[in-house]
Amino acid sequence: QVLPVESGGGSVQAGGSLRLSCVASGRTFSRNSVGWFRQAPGKEHEFVVSLTRSGSTYCADSVKGRFTISRDNAKNTVYLQMNNLTPEDTAVYYCTAVKFTTSGPRNALDAWSQGTMVTVSS
Repeated sequence: QVLPVESGGGSVQAGGSLRLSCVASGRTFSRNSVGWFRQAPGKEHEFVVSLTRSGSTYCADSVKGRFTISRDNAKNTVYLQMNNLTPEDTAVYYCTAVKFTTSGPRNALDAWSQGTMVTVSS
């Protein structure tokens, strides 16, 4: 299974913006909902936002109104636009195919990709 490749992370000050990109095989994204998770130091992976094949989005309350997910099917690319960043957004961000379970959104792939680090300073 070929894992997605994320890019676009970096260091910004609070209130700043970043745009993350993720490229995956056409099969990975075309058959599934896609989304972003994040993992802060010492914490578990946390769901951030997802986008279904029909275009419906679902996001965590902590990023609502600040983060936007989009996809370019022709490029097999998923984007995460992050605005008004806060230090609490500091984490490694992962994109993946998403499955929805009774316990909430989960990684539909067999593993996590490398991710991209986002650091927000106050």
